[in-house]
Amino acid sequence: MLEKIIETTNQYIAAMPKSRRKKYGQFFTSKETARFMASLYAIPCDKTAVTVLDAGAGSGILSCALIERLEQADSVQTIELTCYENDAAILDVLEKNLHTVQASSKKNIAIHIIKDNYITSQYLDFNTMLGGNPAPKKYDFVIGNPPYMKIPKDAPEAAAMPEICYGAPNLYFLFAAMGLFNLHDNGEMVYIIPRSWTSGAYFRRFRQYFLTEGKLTHIHLFASRDKVFDKEDVLQETIIIKLKKTDKTPEKITITSSQSNNDFDNLTALTVPYNRVVSGSDCYVYLVTDEKDIAGLERLRRFDKTLPDIGLKMKTGLTVDFRNREALRDDAEEGAIPLFYAQHIKQGEVLFPIKKEHEFVVTDQKGLMQDNRNYLFVKRFTAKEEHRRLQCGIYLSRKYPQYKKISTQNKINFIDGLQAEMSECLVYGLYVIFNSTLYDAYYRALNGSTQVNSTEINAMPVPDLKIIQEMGRKLMKSKDMSENNCNMILERYCG
Repeated sequence: MLEKIIETTNQYIAAMPKSRRKKYGQFFTSKETARFMASLYAIPCDKTAVTVLDAGAGSGILSCALIERLEQADSVQTIELTCYENDAAILDVLEKNLHTVQASSKKNIAIHIIKDNYITSQYLDFNTMLGGNPAPKKYDFVIGNPPYMKIPKDAPEAAAMPEICYGAPNLYFLFAAMGLFNLHDNGEMVYIIPRSWTSGAYFRRFRQYFLTEGKLTHIHLFASRDKVFDKEDVLQETIIIKLKKTDKTPEKITITSSQSNNDFDNLTALTVPYNRVVSGSDCYVYLVTDEKDIAGLERLRRFDKTLPDIGLKMKTGLTVDFRNREALRDDAEEGAIPLFYAQHIKQGEVLFPIKKEHEFVVTDQKGLMQDNRNYLFVKRFTAKEEHRRLQCGIYLSRKYPQYKKISTQNKINFIDGLQAEMSECLVYGLYVIFNSTLYDAYYRALNGSTQVNSTEINAMPVPDLKIIQEMGRKLMKSKDMSENNCNMILERYCG
């Protein structure tokens, strides 16, 4: 049954330009991934009738995979399937595929295709305080591969779900939130979505809603982010999640991983305490992959301070160079100040100048200038294949006495004192932390992107100020800036 649906889907993909499918955020699930997602549901042995929702159904691959699974459940006799799809180009394919499923099944299957906008059509249902339907339709199982597409902050879909939106949202997390809303209590939802929602301020409201109304029970990770969707070029790191609609926090959560979308026979599996995966008031989700990752989280969580707690803060660089082209200079001139880029960070130090274009800026805009004082610079972007996500360099103001002000490009971050300039030993101590293997692994578990976000860094646990200064003095005395030396220094303080 599923093979036939995949065949007609591939015919659609071949006939439809990728640019048009991208416009709708369409990326189709592979056969193997669809079957794995369907396998995650717990089918009650005493339930004779079930209701299923597939929002953004596309060609019906996930619906078919779940029905294929339900075919194996002797107790289930009746299946009511509801599919939302409003892309006219694929509706004929969806209808054809679902009729194939219906005709091939031994169960009694009722199919409803709703050709409406999944989010806006339920606006009043989701916002019940506005006087909408007091008893909206609910489902036993929700399955989905939602559209991956950013929308404006004033788009109708964003306006329909204001309590989970911040800035310009992506449709995928609006679909996920609405999917949870559509579940019966104790119902189960399996979605394949990007990892990006698991941390950061941008998704905070979504996480708080999603992980309060429901609880994660299973997460699946793909080792290779370019092998998740067949015939698609998707660079977003993608995960599969299973969520149960309940307010009861489970003791454990299962995390599995595979190399690609067709390698589910060779899974690695890990059972982790729930509070090690979902943590804090911001509901960050830590995607640990082995016992070593868990041990690292445990060690760092012994520290009960954050950078702001000890009078420090990471900030994003001030100057967006392409928006200030008229102020940029290749060479020093009267009134020019240094503009530091990620390229100036080399082997733990900040080197300047390096004969790079636009290394100087001439400006009287206060928002583009900062005091020339001690900082730890941290690269904001790194390549996916690089050994480290956290890459930093020590900036010491005494090396550049000719400048009262400097500037930083917004592709680097910097750590500064909130009230006063940081001492040199404090900067070196911060370098120990950010150049260690332990903190790099912690950040990778927290954030799967190649971007280092100041919001997440400022929420990380760190030692007390005196301990950081002491670590810095040890580093200054040793003059060994290597990752191994930083590991050995940090090891003495975090056990």
